[in-house]
Amino acid sequence: MRLLRVVTVTLAAVALPLLAQTADRELLKARVAQHRADFDYLLGDWQFTATNQQYGTFAGRWSAVRLGDDGPILDEYRVVGDGGETYYVTRTLRAYNARDDRWELVSTEGTTGLQNTGTGRLEGKEMRIEQRFGVGTANPSTLRIRYYDIGPDRFSWSADRSVDGGKTWTAHFQTIEARRVGRRGPIDLTAPGKARP
Repeated sequence: MRLLRVVTVTLAAVALPLLAQTADRELLKARVAQHRADFDYLLGDWQFTATNQQYGTFAGRWSAVRLGDDGPILDEYRVVGDGGETYYVTRTLRAYNARDDRWELVSTEGTTGLQNTGTGRLEGKEMRIEQRFGVGTANPSTLRIRYYDIGPDRFSWSADRSVDGGKTWTAHFQTIEARRVGRRGPIDLTAPGKARP
């Protein structure tokens, strides 16, 4: 009888963690399936007009692609002048973290490296992001960003800004209206290229 108890306890000690791992894997797979397409609206090419309380009105281009089948989203946001000259550019990598059930973002800004980090979640029909910019500079800030009125060929964007670590916020510090000008679907960046002549 004692041997049976030892065997039972041993089997339980081995089986329970395996069952927990299986349940954990299934939960993570379900979250990925649920949130994989959260940023699909951003895929493609856009033109935008923006109003910023510090810099006034401006325009630009925004493009986003998915890296691989279930990979992260990489986008480039570029402010351009009337002649197409670039005034500002940033590139952001957006990856879903199933364990923490959130999107994680990291951007480049000039020569500061990968320091502008943030997190995001889809809430109803709006994407909500909080991200720090200008990290390592004399004037870092935090933006609370909303993507809303999202449609196949348009979306709106609004950001509140804090320069004191979130103690106070400037509402609608920047707003953007974006219109689609190019492809809608994802681009397969892993597809084999054509042979060069």
